Amino acid sequence: MLQLVVRNVGYKHSIGQGDSVYTQTPCRTFSQGRRPDVSYLTPELVEQFGDFTILPQSFPLIAEIVSPTDTTEAVFGKVREYLQSGCQEIWLVFPESQWVLVITQQRQVLLSSGDVASTQTVLEGFSVPVNNY
Repeated sequence: MLQLVVRNVGYKHSIGQGDSVYTQTPCRTFSQGRRPDVSYLTPELVEQFGDFTILPQSFPLIAEIVSPTDTTEAVFGKVREYLQSGCQEIWLVFPESQWVLVITQQRQVLLSSGDVASTQTVLEGFSVPVNNY
């Protein structure tokens, strides 16, 4: 999974009929600007916002790579911010511990190496193995 994220850094990539995956692309939350590590925008939102510089809301699906220097409060504060600003699903990727935490408004799913992480609310059918890269 981390390899998938690293390979795509700095690119906008279309994965279907009008949807897009972004890396390090700015968006606005209710309190500030953020740059999610990886984010997904539905075809409807691509059409609505067009070729934006800063998305005026959170992306519907966000993945954040958590580093060993990130504090727990800062990471979960960011999650709350995203969820309050339009994000429907967040994947927290913990490369060193080989965990992925998938968070929506309704539930949290913790996955480890050998599991398969699947989207819960956005981008139906997307999944990737949680592996040590």
